[in-house]
Amino acid sequence: MRRALIALSSLLGFGTPAAAETPPPPAQACRGCEALLELAAASPLRKDDRARDQYRHPVQSLAFFRVGPQMKVGEYAPGGEWYSRFLGLYLGQQGHLVGLFFNPDSSAFKPESQAKIREAAAAYPADVAKFSGLPADRFAAYTLDAVPAAEKGTFDVILIPRMMHNLLNWNIADSEIKTMRSLLKPGGLVGIEQHRAKPDASYAYTDGSKGYLRQADVIRFMELNGFDLVAKSEINANSKDPANWPDGVWTLPPTYALKDKDRAKYQAIGESDRMTLLFRKRD
Repeated sequence: MRRALIALSSLLGFGTPAAAETPPPPAQACRGCEALLELAAASPLRKDDRARDQYRHPVQSLAFFRVGPQMKVGEYAPGGEWYSRFLGLYLGQQGHLVGLFFNPDSSAFKPESQAKIREAAAAYPADVAKFSGLPADRFAAYTLDAVPAAEKGTFDVILIPRMMHNLLNWNIADSEIKTMRSLLKPGGLVGIEQHRAKPDASYAYTDGSKGYLRQADVIRFMELNGFDLVAKSEINANSKDPANWPDGVWTLPPTYALKDKDRAKYQAIGESDRMTLLFRKRD
């Protein structure tokens, strides 16, 4: 583990002069970061997480989202912290990873859920530090109702993995995206990975309750909220997913909502078909 961290530190240039640590403008592509992402992906610390790489493509996705190793990056709704663990290894030496948690005061959450959200945010830096072996002060976390004013306009990139359906279904998308937008630097980026419905799927199926959204709807929503589409990718596409499960996306792995019923069938399909979209904050 120590050798892996030393190698990662060396490749990331830990300890280089301050001039070399100036992050590239967010609008530029993540040139040359793939090797560093591959190094993080290969860390032995990820032995329990690596099985999902074939579905989630973290190296390709984070390169597409232009996440440089020296950037300040927010991960929205970290949940099980799968991406957080990867980002902790990748950003923990020179960059800064911040967990951004739901505004618990939203009407979408009952009092017991509100308390759990605050507890998860408080535990987040220590969680990532424990996994990565790096100091906890390399990481931070805030609920969106309690982000310090000094944090506004300081983020290079914010990532929203597999969460837009909940934001829309719970009717909190406008307020949450507005807050995240205020955290971004001018020209800052938002990367969205989201379960993708068919273009002609009905609204009743794509209101968020089934986990799937129409790509055009997500793009339009972000445009209406002050973002321009920079690029879209098929990195996380899965043509085997018909995206019409009566019980929603949770029918597929890793959830297997139907438990052992037709499990082999769903395992052969793999994780959902997903859109991968990059947006820039509009002036």
